[in-house]
Amino acid sequence: MKILTVCGSGLGTSFMVEMNINQVLSELGVTGIEVSHSDLSSATPGDADVFFLAKDIAEGGQHLGEVIVLDNIIDMDELRTKVSDLMKEKGLL
Repeated sequence: MKILTVCGSGLGTSFMVEMNINQVLSELGVTGIEVSHSDLSSATPGDADVFFLAKDIAEGGQHLGEVIVLDNIIDMDELRTKVSDLMKEKGLL
């Protein structure tokens, strides 16, 4: 499974969310998930199975496919919940 974190510029914010998702996956004991980051204008539907986007750019990323919207990109509790729910949904947890 591939996850792509997306932000407006593809630099700091999406990279931070990528690192945080990797941390959550490690805490959950889930392996084999590829996580990377990109900017919104470069992201395409084939880049990943699931896309994590901040609420402020979510509307612009709906064309990507399965999108998980983060209300607060620095809220680790929200991220843990959404990553955990995704892993359960995909049968990986």
